Amino acid sequence: MTTPESRLAQAGIELPAPVAPLANYLPATRAGSLVFTAGQLPLSGGAMLAEGKVGGGVLPEQAADCARQAAVNALAAIKAEIGDLSAVKRVVKVVVFVASEPGFTGQPAVADGASALMDLAFGEAGKHSRSAVGVAVLPKDAPVEVELIVEVG
Repeated sequence: MTTPESRLAQAGIELPAPVAPLANYLPATRAGSLVFTAGQLPLSGGAMLAEGKVGGGVLPEQAADCARQAAVNALAAIKAEIGDLSAVKRVVKVVVFVASEPGFTGQPAVADGASALMDLAFGEAGKHSRSAVGVAVLPKDAPVEVELIVEVG
């Protein structure tokens, strides 16, 4: 049987240890059959993949890569909370905040970086509702921040 983690590994994606919170919150919280992640930034190896605003110093393609990395970090937080991503029955919602220059309207294409990762990891169970929201600024000058809500069995 193919698992979400094996599908990710086949694509060259290894889940890191969960990113430590930047303030007073938990990386993921379970409430009944749902797991909610805190907003995850595009950190890899302790460093931000990019900094700044999309439509300014950050290209939309870079931002989509950042959304994917932030989603990887969200999956790592979920795994730490539930032990095994195979327990995820479906991805319910993805929220992607995009730090955008005024006039930039490509937030949905940036958010596709996170959505594509859900498809890769979970197949049909990765299909989800989504919000792609343009904002003025994010923590640590990150270009994106991703939150996930998943249903677990």
